[in-house]
Amino acid sequence: MPDADVEITAELVRDLVRDQHPDLADHPVRLGARGWANQLWRLGDDLAVRLPWATGESDELLRKEHTWVPKLAARLPLPVPVPQRIGEPSERFPRPWLITTWVPGTSADRAPVTRAADTADSLAAFLTALHEPAPVGAPAGWDRGGPLADVAEGVTRGLASAAERGLISDLAAVTAVWHDAVTAPEWTGPGLWIHADLHPANVLTADGSLCGVVDFGALCAGDPACDLAAAWILLPDGAIDRFYAAYQPAPDAATLRRARGWAVWRALGCIFVGDDGGPGGKPTWGPPAEASLRRLIATLR
Repeated sequence: MPDADVEITAELVRDLVRDQHPDLADHPVRLGARGWANQLWRLGDDLAVRLPWATGESDELLRKEHTWVPKLAARLPLPVPVPQRIGEPSERFPRPWLITTWVPGTSADRAPVTRAADTADSLAAFLTALHEPAPVGAPAGWDRGGPLADVAEGVTRGLASAAERGLISDLAAVTAVWHDAVTAPEWTGPGLWIHADLHPANVLTADGSLCGVVDFGALCAGDPACDLAAAWILLPDGAIDRFYAAYQPAPDAATLRRARGWAVWRALGCIFVGDDGGPGGKPTWGPPAEASLRRLIATLR
């Protein structure tokens, strides 16, 4: 759960920009969004200021985005927020912050995908372009992109807790999907660039289609199955097969099994966030995660 340890206001954002990037000081400032770990403030029409408002690793993640996202953005077929400037800790604000390009759209947890075929193709094209071998020195994933066994203990505990709280209805079926995934052969290829945090709040839609991907804080080198899991939580019923047919190179059976496991892991986390009644709770995260589990269970039939 985020801990709002600094009060972020439009006045503070204006002061920070004026102090460290005075050539942008005349741009109007207005609130864009309050996310899980960062707040986003519009800076004029084309830029945004992204400031960490929660404790944790968001400082390091912002610096990672500043280093790596500009190197990747040009080859991606969907708009992404590209870091333009970095703000350093100061007396006004004791943490680093970013100025990025602004990507218009509405997060998919609030405006779900309705144009299934178009979005399946767009998501597949985006991940095909992103999933290139990462260079030496690329960041490693902390709890994603590696073997599913690394998160197995947490998933097992989470499934039991969710069932006890009535957040999932068929524990046996979800556990069967998870067991099939965690026993699949591990990824043996090179570490590929992966977004590693694709869920409805981190993709943008317009007119029912995917129009942008945001929040690259978890960007790392790893198993592409971690990202291929996104199809289960982002796409409507009936679009999964089209997505996997469009993604290149075609994933093998083991990768598809691992992707279903990462989808269980992702859905479980979103269900807990959706049920959280505190300041970190996001009620809109629950329904797409529940739909994701329903689709995954259907693969057992």
